[in-house]
Amino acid sequence: MSESDRVIAERLHAVIKANAPGLRSKLWYGMPAYARDGKVVCHFQPAAKFKTRYATLGFSDEANLDDGAIWSTSYALTELTIDDEARIGALVKQAVS
Repeated sequence: MSESDRVIAERLHAVIKANAPGLRSKLWYGMPAYARDGKVVCHFQPAAKFKTRYATLGFSDEANLDDGAIWSTSYALTELTIDDEARIGALVKQAVS
């Protein structure tokens, strides 16, 4: 993983484990992912993996993020601030609720 992707992935791992300790870390198609009962709830896609300009945090249909008829399931990440980490923590908590 590139240095910039690795830094984000490590911070993201800490945020996810702090907010959803019941999720199990695993590799999913070569990417860091977090699963409940064997099903991936969210994953990190490094920018370098598909040569994109930003990494993403994605949520699967197992995530409890439903909000009406339309809602976000993927978020672009270029860096993580304290505010970003708080927002991601809230998303992860909601995803596993």
